[in-house]
Amino acid sequence: MSDVFDALADPTRRAILKSLAGGDATAGELAERFPLARSTLSGHCRVLKEAGLVLTEKHGNRVVYSLNTTVAHEAAAAVADLFGVGRPRAASKKAASPRKGRRAHG
Repeated sequence: MSDVFDALADPTRRAILKSLAGGDATAGELAERFPLARSTLSGHCRVLKEAGLVLTEKHGNRVVYSLNTTVAHEAAAAVADLFGVGRPRAASKKAASPRKGRRAHG
């Protein structure tokens, strides 16, 4: 999962994933959407592929990228688990104790 979070750390890679959430795209289509040198875009796509966040399929001489929703959901679940999202909350000690140091105005 570490490689997934490393891949997600970069804003350009997150933008690529967001773009792919709208549908598959060829490398050329991605190049039209992002103002990057093709070699830079290719490097970002490689990182995403190695992390398992995107899948590739060759169609002749074209490469089609698609979002791997399984890995995206696993990453979201890992973050939710890390922060206890979806688990019952323990009663807050702060909410139960009266505030100290408040002065009455008058």
